[in-house]
Amino acid sequence: MSFNDGDFVKVEYTARRSSDNSLVFTTVEKTAKDENAYNAETKYGPQLVVLGKHSALKGVENTVKGMGVGESKKVTLTPADAFGERNEQLVNVMRMSEFREKDINPYPGMQVNIDGNIATVKSVNSGRVVVDMNHPLAGETLLYDIKVTEKLEADADKVKALAEHYSLKPNAVSVSSGIVNVKFDDKVEKNTDYLVNKSALAEGILQYMDGVKKVVFEEEYSRKEEKAEEKK
Repeated sequence: MSFNDGDFVKVEYTARRSSDNSLVFTTVEKTAKDENAYNAETKYGPQLVVLGKHSALKGVENTVKGMGVGESKKVTLTPADAFGERNEQLVNVMRMSEFREKDINPYPGMQVNIDGNIATVKSVNSGRVVVDMNHPLAGETLLYDIKVTEKLEADADKVKALAEHYSLKPNAVSVSSGIVNVKFDDKVEKNTDYLVNKSALAEGILQYMDGVKKVVFEEEYSRKEEKAEEKK
C-alpha cells in the first residue's frame, strides 16, 4: 500500500549524521534514553505528517509515500532532500551594539532571532559578532530510520491530530458540510500560549484539510470556586 498527497499519517523516525552516525533527533523515547539524549521537554511518540503539504522534509515525505502502515525503512537523505546546502552568503558580521540594544549577550553556539529567522552565533570578538543564518544541519547528509505507525481516515481524527501537534486538547470535535467545530471546556488554561496555538490550529486545519471552509471554536468559561476559608 502506498499513500497519496493529502493523506494524514503518523510516523516515528530517528535521524543521524552520515559523517559520524551521531544522533540528531529521534521521536522514540527509548532511543533517546539509550543514547543519553533524552529531553524531558521533548514530546516523543509518532509525529503527524500531512503528505504533499510540506509538513516534513522533502526526503521524508517522498519516502513515506511509498510505504505502508507498519512498514519501516532506512533511507539516506542528501542535503537537497533534507535541510539544503550551506550558503556562505548567509554568514554575516553584526555589531555587538545591535545585540546590546536588545539586552542580548551573545556567545558562540547561541541561537538568536534575527528578523524572524533563527541564526547561530559563530564567534564574538572585538565588538563584532559572526552569525550564521543557515540551518544548523544545512549541508549535512542524514540517515533516517522511518516507521509508519498509522493512517488517519476520519476527519475528526485528523483535526484531533492537528490539535495535538499544536499542543491543544479539545473536548470535542465534529466535521460536517465543510465546517469544523472544535470545543474546549473550562478545564483548558486559556493563556497566551493557548491563544497562539488555537490560531495556528485554525490555520493548519484550513491549510491541510481540503474541503474545509470554516473553523468554529466553542469555548466554555466557568466561575472558579472560591476557597471555603473563613476569615477570622
